[in-house]
This record gives sequence, structure tokens and C-alpha cells, in this order.
Amino acid sequence: MTDDMMSLQSLVEKTSDADLLREMIGYTAQRLMALEVEGLTGAAPGERSPERMNQRNGYRDRIWETRAGTVELRIPKLRKGSYFPGFLEPRRLAEKALTAVVQEAYVHGVSTRSVDDLVKAMGMSGISKSQVSRLCEEIDGKVKAFLTRPLEGDWPYIWIDATYVKTRENGRIVSVAVIVAVGVNSDGRREVLGLAIAPSEAEPFWTGFLRSLTRRGLRGVKLVVSDSHEGIKAAVAKVLHASWQRCRVHFMRNALAHAGRQGRRVVSAFIGTAFVQEDAEAAKSQWRSVADQLRPKVPKLANLMDEAEADVLAYMTFPKEHRAKLHSTNPIERLNGEIKRRTEVVGIFPNEEAIVRLVGALLLEQNDEWAVQRGRYMSLETMAPLSDDPIIRLPAVAA
Repeated sequence: MTDDMMSLQSLVEKTSDADLLREMIGYTAQRLMALEVEGLTGAAPGERSPERMNQRNGYRDRIWETRAGTVELRIPKLRKGSYFPGFLEPRRLAEKALTAVVQEAYVHGVSTRSVDDLVKAMGMSGISKSQVSRLCEEIDGKVKAFLTRPLEGDWPYIWIDATYVKTRENGRIVSVAVIVAVGVNSDGRREVLGLAIAPSEAEPFWTGFLRSLTRRGLRGVKLVVSDSHEGIKAAVAKVLHASWQRCRVHFMRNALAHAGRQGRRVVSAFIGTAFVQEDAEAAKSQWRSVADQLRPKVPKLANLMDEAEADVLAYMTFPKEHRAKLHSTNPIERLNGEIKRRTEVVGIFPNEEAIVRLVGALLLEQNDEWAVQRGRYMSLETMAPLSDDPIIRLPAVAA
């Protein structure tokens, strides 16, 4: 134990802050393997013991890709049987999916330079198509079951957003839209509802996507939150018959483009006075007042406010406790950011199935994390007024 503490202290003193976490992970992993092997052999290295059951037989090197970076491991070998550290398997589903997509791109010869470097770092040279197929089948089954599961109960709030990735199609590299829908049910719990891939964000696609969700049981939708897209707005009205909330953050970016560099701060604060009102009527009244005061000097901005009033202030008709999460697509932006980070590693996907595999695995893991989080995304008490079902009250019992 004293030697271990000295090694640890030496490591801390000699390692830069940037590399410290990765080195600590490597040191801890080596100690875990040493303890596991000691249990399997029945003795410490070089120790003579009548309880010894096996002997060590050198090491084999392996690269371990962690969130802190690449860690080089020396895995002990045994004379009898084999040893593999338990902490390396099973990997997270999303990491398996990333590996599968990278391998698939590699064996089909469509990988970018970054993918080639990643393949080498992960020690994946000599990968066969049959190996890739087996790994893909394992992941695809789990992802498909998740993305096609029935949607039970009411879902008052939905956020939908898109990000674009590149894939190969008939020998060409094209951009496709990756659409994700997230919802909050009547219990106040958040879940990933669906995923779809399409060549564009045209209205027919949005209509088809929303209809696919309704076929799985989506109902009780009161408000859909997204960025400004007429196709989404039309599809929401046609399929869900729900209100549509235009992302307030995106609107403000568009509005401030008309204000000029020097006037942006003042205009932002001026428009913001409508968002702090207590109810929808007060917010609309203040919105019109601001637009009228801006009209003489910035007529284009005033006209934009006139056109966007109903869509930007739609969230004000819902419970006050929910408004901070309803006025923009921020609740889904972090998820999209993670999707973008992971897909950029691949660069160009070999096909659409590979996109669904990787993004679907990420969504499945995120959904699991939300499920085990303490507390609800929105409280049960504040969700009650949104229910379409009448509250059943039991008759009072006479004393």
C-alpha cells in the first residue's frame, strides 16, 4: 500500500493538469487488473504460496478509448486459461454504435481521414464485414424496439428539432435532416418520442413524421415547440390540432438583426418586457405597445413583431411554472449538441441505417438517464390542469 501511495504521489507531481485525469484512469485500471489477477492466481506477483492456482504469463497491450482520452493498458496474461478485465465490457450502447458505424464506413472504403485515425487508435485494422454485421445487428434490434415502442398516455408538450449530417447516396455525398422529438407526459416525465431521417424539412415530411408518432399512440398534445418553419406549423395544425410555439431565442436573433449593432441591447430589453408579464393578455398588450413605439424608427422590426406575435407568445397561455421550459427549443438543444458531436466523429455516414444506429443509440441512453433521474421534469401538480380527463372526486363521508 505504501508503494502504491508513493506511485500515486509521483504521478500527481509529474503530470500536467490536462493529462492528470487520463493518467489517473490508467493507474486505477492497472491496479484493478492486478487485484483481479491476484484473486485468480491466488498469490501476488513473485510470491511463493501453497494456495497459488495459476501463474502470470506476461502482458498484452490494448488501447482503451475513454471520455478522458486514449488510455494505454497492459492486460495481464495467465499460463492457464485467459483473463479479460471486467470494467472494459460491456461498453455503453452509444459507444458500441459509434464503433459499429466507424467500422462499417471503414470496411466499405468511405471513411474520412478522421475516421481512419480513429480506426487506428481503436486497434480496428483487419475488421471483416461479417464482424461488422454481427455488431450492427445487436445494436439495431435494441434501437428499433426503442424507436417503435407504443406511446402511452397523454403528451401535452412536444419539442421537435433537426440537425443535418452527411451520408452517401447512389455514389454522391448528400446532407439529410435528422429529426428528433422529445415530449413531456401528463405525469411530468420527459422522454424521447421519435427519430426520423429525411432529405429536407418540407411539410410532407413533417406531416408524415407526426402521423408516425400518432400511429404509435401519441395523443393529448397541447403545444409543440420548434424553430420557425412553416412546414412544421402546417403539419402541427393538420395532424395534432395543437398550438405551435415559435422558439423565442431564434425569434430574438432574427429581430435583433433589424436593430443595428448599437441598438441591439436596448431593443432586446424593450421586447423582453412582454415576456415578464403575468398572463397572456398583458403580454400581448405590451408586445403591441413595443411594436408601435419601434415602428417609426425600425418599421421592419415592428412588422416582424406583428407577424410573430401569436406564435412567439403562445406559451403564455400555459401554466406559469412551465413557461421557462416552453418558450424555446433549449430543452432539446443540448441533446442535439451531443448528436452533432458524435456524428462529426464519423464525418460521412455510409448509409441512412448507420445514422439511425448511432443517433438512435444516443437517444436510447439519454432516455434511460431521464428515467432514473430523481424528480419529474415538471411537477405532477402543475400538469394536472392540462389533463383532458375529468377529475373524479369521491363523495365526502359523513362523520
